[in-house]
Order: sequence, then C-alpha cells, then structure tokens
Amino acid sequence: MAGLAALIGRAAPDGRKPPVERWNPPFCGDIDMAIDRAGQWHYMGTPIGREALVRLFASVLKRDADAYFLVTPVEKVGIRVADVPFLAVEMHAAGDGDGRTLTLRTNVGDVVEAGPEHRLRFVIEEGSGGLVPYVHVRAGLEARFTRALAQEAAELVEEGPDGRLGIRAGGVFHPLPKGAMGEA
Repeated sequence: MAGLAALIGRAAPDGRKPPVERWNPPFCGDIDMAIDRAGQWHYMGTPIGREALVRLFASVLKRDADAYFLVTPVEKVGIRVADVPFLAVEMHAAGDGDGRTLTLRTNVGDVVEAGPEHRLRFVIEEGSGGLVPYVHVRAGLEARFTRALAQEAAELVEEGPDGRLGIRAGGVFHPLPKGAMGEA
C-alpha cells in the first residue's frame, strides 16, 4: 500500500475539478494553444513550463465531440490536441483476477482507478503495430499510457472468459483488440 499512497501523494492537492461538464458558455474562437503527442502544452508555439499553469488549464479542459476547449462559466475557446490531452505516467496494481485494482496517475495530477467509470481501451498503432493503452479520466478526456507504463501494463494481460486477451481491473475485463500481441 505504500506505493499507492505515494502515487496519490504526487497527485493534485485536493483532487477537485471545476464542474466544466455543466458549463455551456458561448464559443469565443480558437486560441493558439496545443497539446502535443508527448503531453507537452504549448502556447503560441512555446512550451508552457510551469506545472501549476498546465494543471490549471487541464482542470478547465472540456471535450465536445472531437474538439477540445478551455471553458469558464462565461467563455469557451478552442485548442488543438494531437492525440489525447493527458498521459498516464504512474500505475499501481494490487491483487489479481476480478479483484485487481489498477490505479493510475496522469501527468496533470488526476488519479483514477480503472473500472466501469474509467475504462481501459487499446489501439493498435498504425505503422509499428504496437499496442497503445488509454484510460478514460473524466468527461470524455483520456490519458495515453507512456511507453514504460504500457510495458508494465503488458505484464497484466491475461486470457478472458471468451478467450480474448485483456486486462482485468476494477471488476471489469478490458479486452485488447483482436490481433493484438500475436492473438489470432
């Protein structure tokens, strides 16, 4: 349990987020802000180096369909996101089978436990054929596992009840796509 306590200690101080899912302000246009595939936030082409500022922006990030916005109760501005807005950077697994808990921390301090509310999904990457895991964080926002974390997660893959490969966590079987990991 020391690993889990340390993971939570490195997360956001109180874990509370503004209720952006209830805010529907008018669209005010796009701003020159982007999140690259490596999870780095940029403003006008320059990386944002202050972690507290990135966490603030992340707390007011909202997704509508395939577009991302920073929202307040009175305005909404569009930003660009290369893949998904967050990275899963740390993981703690406890137990096994249906009793396994899988707790993940993102690069912006969110802590989620994989399960019915925080599903895992897997994509076979074009070109390399590598398996890329994602976890739902909140309100349609996802985190992509870092390469190191994906390798850790690969150790948790097992055969499910229907013969498919996947990861059990939070009482849910999260299946890999057919053909992943050499599966027929």
